[in-house]
Amino acid sequence: MTIGKYGKTDRKEGLCHMAFPQSFLDELIARSDIVDVVGSYVQLTRKGANLFGLCPFHSEKTGSFSVSPDKQIYYCFGCKRGGGVVNFIMEEENLPFPDAVRFLAKRAGLEVPEEDGDREAGRRRQRLLDLNRDAARFYYQLLQQPEGQAVQDYLARRRITRRTAVKFGMGASLDAWDVLLTAMTKKGYTKTELLEAGLVVQNRNGGLYDKFRNRLMLPVIDTRGDVVAFGSRVLDKSEPKYMNSSETPVYSKRRVLYGLNLAKKSKRSNIILCEGNLDIVTLHQAGFDNAVASMGTALTVEQTRLLSRFTKELVLCYDNDNAGKIATERALQILNNSEFSVKVLQLPRRLVDGEYVKQDADDFIKFQGPDAFERLLNGSENGTEFRMAQVAGKYDLANDESRIAYCEEISDFLAGLSNAVEREIYTTRAAEAAKITPEAMKLEVQRAFKRRISRERRAELRKDLNPAAQRQPKERTLRYENVRSARAEEGILRLLLLDDSLFPPDPPIQEEQFSSPLLGRAFAALWQARSCGRPVAIATLTGLFSPEEMSHLTSVCQQPESVQNARQALTDYIRIIQTEAAKRSGGVNADPLLAAAEKYKDKKGTGGKQHG
Repeated sequence: MTIGKYGKTDRKEGLCHMAFPQSFLDELIARSDIVDVVGSYVQLTRKGANLFGLCPFHSEKTGSFSVSPDKQIYYCFGCKRGGGVVNFIMEEENLPFPDAVRFLAKRAGLEVPEEDGDREAGRRRQRLLDLNRDAARFYYQLLQQPEGQAVQDYLARRRITRRTAVKFGMGASLDAWDVLLTAMTKKGYTKTELLEAGLVVQNRNGGLYDKFRNRLMLPVIDTRGDVVAFGSRVLDKSEPKYMNSSETPVYSKRRVLYGLNLAKKSKRSNIILCEGNLDIVTLHQAGFDNAVASMGTALTVEQTRLLSRFTKELVLCYDNDNAGKIATERALQILNNSEFSVKVLQLPRRLVDGEYVKQDADDFIKFQGPDAFERLLNGSENGTEFRMAQVAGKYDLANDESRIAYCEEISDFLAGLSNAVEREIYTTRAAEAAKITPEAMKLEVQRAFKRRISRERRAELRKDLNPAAQRQPKERTLRYENVRSARAEEGILRLLLLDDSLFPPDPPIQEEQFSSPLLGRAFAALWQARSCGRPVAIATLTGLFSPEEMSHLTSVCQQPESVQNARQALTDYIRIIQTEAAKRSGGVNADPLLAAAEKYKDKKGTGGKQHG
């Protein structure tokens, strides 16, 4: 949801879900300490009253992600995301509100009271996961039987042992149209569920048949141990050679890495990222149990977030063909300026019948052995060295014109390095490659750096002049229509959260008097919690507000507010809100003397300013 201004928010759209009893949500939040929950995903270090770490939602090298044990909230000063413990699980696990609640309830050992609609949605999701699990067991059992002999022979040819096949839960799909369809319907699954899980396909006449036929089956298991999808490899020369599950309600290929359920347990310090599922199988069998593969897609930001939970060092090991080099370059761009230390392992080409051919990790292990791969792994280049080698490989550095062209391209690349020391070191190496003085290359890099800054400034200017660009979903800074009133409304919220005993028994101001509907709704919700004797905290609002709204409310809480002059501040804030509300209704505009008096009070007093 994108909101241009507070005050234009669709109330229904902002409402996430409130089907769970409030008493249950309060108990769940009380049992789910945000430091414990976030700490299982992010390495946190205490700095004063709060804890800080690297944000799991965007790439950064300096930790701007804070967790407040007192307020039970998190907030990133970089990407501006924030909220309570439920919001964190929604973002990190990519779950809707009800599923995030169930996730935390399972963690806390609480039974979830559910209404019919939510119970049905949860039941449908669980049915798909159960169906995938039963399908995986069915394929696995077929592999052990005589009908699975063709797949057994294929595994033998690939030198994949039975122990490895069992470890990965491999199975066999038969060369038949409806074996799985028949077996799963006998178990009680409906045809609709089989379609929704992507296990069967519908033809033009409405008939159904198995999607996977005559294939080695590779179940895709997420880090929670659920079978969410399948990969497969054909046994003969037919196409497509590899076939994966399509996107389903329980599977998004952008958010899953094949083999990570096993690699997360590895004692190795890094994770190797490859292209193919069978590369992963071979590497694990050879002792490299830290290998994973993306599911038929280039590395995504979501996958890097997932990887950041388990390692800070990645080794890219894509195929050594042109497609592999492009994939490596894209991955390096995504990982640029991230917290990851990145290396690139380039597999050498193999000589076959007098001709050098490409090989993947699977080929290399088979023909060169694990020890040779270990030596390559230890000698792998860092990402900068790889990209510099790629640029140098495009030019004949014995030719003067080519050297000039090389210097122009490499200086552009070096200008993009954020670390000045790194820039200095690699500028010297580039000068050596081009056979020019370091001073000359340094001058070219400085010029390229100035050009880059100039381009970025022009792009920012174009963005400022283009209203459409300001409405992009990534824009998280949202505007108020009445800034003077809204700042006072923010102050009221902060005071209520800091010390609700400052307030009288009845609400001193009404929701309708707020210029910002969002802040008014938040005040009303917090006041209702106070009236019912419940905790008055931002974390308890998760079910009422969208993630973007929660991020904004959390940023409001992060601003300083002193309780020393709290009563006077409260009086000032109330006066400003009431005055601005009266202006909107036409009650003050007609009296210029009253308007001047209000302006004088603001200059003399503290109204409209943060008290800190």
